[in-house]
Amino acid sequence: MPGTDTSQISPYTASCGGGLILNKDVYNMQPGEALQLVNFEPSVEGGYRRINGTEKYNSTIVPQVSVSTERVQMSAIFNGIIVAARGGTVSTGTTSGSWTSRATSKGTTYTYDFDKYNYNGTNKIIIATGEAAAFTLDTSYTEDIINATGGGSAPTNPKFVKSFANHMFYGGMSDSTHSVIFSGPYTEDDFDTSAGEIKVGDVVTGLKVFRDELFIFCQRSIYKITGTSSSNFALAEIAKNVGTIAHHSIQEVSGDLLFLSADGIRTVAGTERIGDVELGTVSKQIQDRINDITYANVTSLVVRDKSQYRLFYPKTTGVESNSKGIIAVIKVNPNTGQLGYEYADIKGLKVSCCDSDYISNTETVVSGGYDGYIYKQETGNVWTRASTTYNLDSTYRSPDMTMGDPGIRKSMERINLNWKPEGEVSANMYLQFNYNDVNTPQPSVITLESSGSGAYFGIGTFGTAAYGQGDLPITRKSVEGSGFAIALKITDTSDKIPWAIRGFQLEFVPGGRR
Repeated sequence: MPGTDTSQISPYTASCGGGLILNKDVYNMQPGEALQLVNFEPSVEGGYRRINGTEKYNSTIVPQVSVSTERVQMSAIFNGIIVAARGGTVSTGTTSGSWTSRATSKGTTYTYDFDKYNYNGTNKIIIATGEAAAFTLDTSYTEDIINATGGGSAPTNPKFVKSFANHMFYGGMSDSTHSVIFSGPYTEDDFDTSAGEIKVGDVVTGLKVFRDELFIFCQRSIYKITGTSSSNFALAEIAKNVGTIAHHSIQEVSGDLLFLSADGIRTVAGTERIGDVELGTVSKQIQDRINDITYANVTSLVVRDKSQYRLFYPKTTGVESNSKGIIAVIKVNPNTGQLGYEYADIKGLKVSCCDSDYISNTETVVSGGYDGYIYKQETGNVWTRASTTYNLDSTYRSPDMTMGDPGIRKSMERINLNWKPEGEVSANMYLQFNYNDVNTPQPSVITLESSGSGAYFGIGTFGTAAYGQGDLPITRKSVEGSGFAIALKITDTSDKIPWAIRGFQLEFVPGGRR
């Protein structure tokens, strides 16, 4: 700025990392953490990246029998296609053409559970609905209902099903709430020889195989089964007063097993010592979000390529554009050097069920909607719905930064933004002084734009911007105004391509003490 003694300018640099933080006061937050982080994802490459949108996987609504408003109850990737359920009808489909009905009258109350496995050279998917007998589909998609073909009694209408040690395990039966039933080896429906029942001391709420052990989640406890066959299966209690009522929250992420408990997102992490399991809450920084979750509607998935866990907890009522979810990414915090989970909010995506798997060596992420369609996540730049689209309203807001001394006034000179556009960008940037105090003059909005090869700020109140160059442009902008605390806020409500903010530097001149 003309007339400025540049020798007095002090730089304050922030590397974006740490994610959404809701449990710290402003004086203890790191500058790159976020007070708001909506539809941005903590990136394993560093910084925060605006997320991708969704597209319809198939332009045709998933078939159902009764009501046209039935939600999708299952969206599973199997044998390179989608197995979907709606209104008690199970169908298969690809990216085009009609859906093909494979099974009917499977129940309309619950989100279906499933597992993919291969016992005798044939890939199969087994499905449990909680309202009918479990059943399988093979690669010809022929339904095979689980009956007691080899003797014994088949489980009655299980909610949960998992293959472990070449036995099929069933849980969540209304007539056997405190136990799991397993089949004989290499079969789903022999409940005679080498089959059995294992009782636990609590209501079973979920099953998950992790590190060659079967974890049995209950309402207020967790157990695990070890062993390689019915002859040496052993049951051990892992935790008391910790459990889950959200079976579809349980996922393996980067070597950890994550699940939603009453007090937050927890991890079950095995150490090198056999049988030694650590349990810990990893979501304290977003406890306000945990308190807002309606457990009955929880579902989740893993985006493996991004070391990312996505948890969705939509309300069954309300505007779809306000539907909520959480992104969790395990990464090293650039400010602290510590490995941990970083979080962000998802807003506008109403998910009833979901899955992720590889199709032709490409990770594919699908989800069912309350509108009856299957959607592909991680594609496009908007939320696509049945008959319309929503823009991804995205927000990043930094902490209110005092640059080490809240009593010194800072006269702003320039902001240098380190960001990575992936194409054309159209966003707005704000500086907010003194906690956005209405009695403090606030700078006007600054337009952040890019054609993809370089980056620039639009011409506005504060002068002409400089162009950034290369893969990681540094965009410079002169700024006027002063305050004792300064925050950076960026919003993007466009339908443009994703981009990432890596960090920023504020240049200011220290003033007098108040």
